[in-house]
Amino acid sequence: MANNKLLVDERQADLGNFMVGRLLPFRQKRQVGAFTFIDHMGPAKFGNGTYLDVNQHPHIGLSTLTYLFEGEIEHRDSTGSVQVIKAGDVGFMTAGKGVTHTERTPQNQRTREIFSMHGYQIWVALPKDKEEIEPRFDFFESSQIPTWKENNVTFKLPAGNAFGKSAPLQGYSSLFMVDIYAHKETTIDLRNQLKGEVAFVIVRGSITSEGQKVEAGQMLISKTDEECEICLDKDTQLLLFGGEPLPEERYLSWNFVSHSKERLKKAKEDWQNKKFPKVENDDTYIPFPTMKKLRE
Repeated sequence: MANNKLLVDERQADLGNFMVGRLLPFRQKRQVGAFTFIDHMGPAKFGNGTYLDVNQHPHIGLSTLTYLFEGEIEHRDSTGSVQVIKAGDVGFMTAGKGVTHTERTPQNQRTREIFSMHGYQIWVALPKDKEEIEPRFDFFESSQIPTWKENNVTFKLPAGNAFGKSAPLQGYSSLFMVDIYAHKETTIDLRNQLKGEVAFVIVRGSITSEGQKVEAGQMLISKTDEECEICLDKDTQLLLFGGEPLPEERYLSWNFVSHSKERLKKAKEDWQNKKFPKVENDDTYIPFPTMKKLRE
C-alpha cells in the first residue's frame, strides 16, 4: 500500500444494547478533514422488546451527523428539537457550547414486529471560532438531498460540496460526504471532484484503489487529495467523506471535542455537576465514564 494511505478495520464498541463498528478515531489518524468520529450502526434487528435507547448525554465543540440506510431514530435535544430521522434523511445537531440529547426507537416502531437498523453516526469538529456557538438542530429530508446517476452509479450528497454539486447541509468548514452505489462494476474518476483529505468507508461490496482491495467493514484513508480512480465491484455501496483539515489539533474526551484540554476538563465537571441543559421531560443521565481510557 502507498505510504499516503491508511487501511482501517472496524473495531467493535458496546453502546449498551447496541454494538457498533468504530472506524474513527484511531491511533495513526484521529481526523479526516474535520471528521473526528465515525460509528457504523448495524445492520441489526430490533423489535419485540428490543429497541435503541441511548439516554441523555452531552456534547460540546462538534456537530453530530446521523445518516441511515434502514430504520428510524427519534432525536430529542435540549434546544427543544424533536425529530424522527428516517432512511435517507440527514440529522445535524450542532453542540457548540453545550447540548444534551437522546436517541431512541420511535414509539410507532415499538411493537412485536422485527425491523432493521443500519446507518452511521458521525462527529464533525467545529472550527475554533465556532466551538462555543449556540447549539442548534438542522434536519434535511431525503427528498432535499441532491441525488443523481452517472454511468450505472447512483450518487447522493448528504453534506458539503463534491462532483460539482452542493448539499443544503454545508456545515461550518470545507467538507463533503457522498453516498455512492454501483449498480454494475465500474470505475470512478475522482480528479478535481473532491477537495481535501479523502476517506472511503465500504458499506457493502468492495473497491480497488491502486491494487489495494478494500472490503465492507473497512475504511481507506488518503492523506492527500490526489486520488485519481477507484474501481467499484457490482452492488458496492460506499461513503466518501473528508475535506480540508482544521489548522489546530483536536482532543477528544468521551463525547466532548475541543482544541483545548482545559475546556474538556470543564465540560466533564459541568456534566458531573448537572450544569448542562436538559432534554425536556427526560431525567435519564449517562454518567461520565471512569473505568475506560478516554481519548484525550
